[in-house]
Amino acid sequence: MGFSSISHWVIVLIIIVLLFGAKKIPELAKGVGKGIKTFKKELEDDEDVASKTKDKDELEDKKA
Repeated sequence: MGFSSISHWVIVLIIIVLLFGAKKIPELAKGVGKGIKTFKKELEDDEDVASKTKDKDELEDKKA
């Protein structure tokens, strides 16, 4: 009994419109989109730093 039914999604959308108003929804979606984009960018940056650190550690191990 999840949210697989279209009627569940319609009810959720109606509640969101009632809570935030039709004008506020695009602003909320824009904010969520920016947040997701920033999160993905930081994950990529973190992976780059981790791989650089790993490469540096491997070089130090080879020298030792």
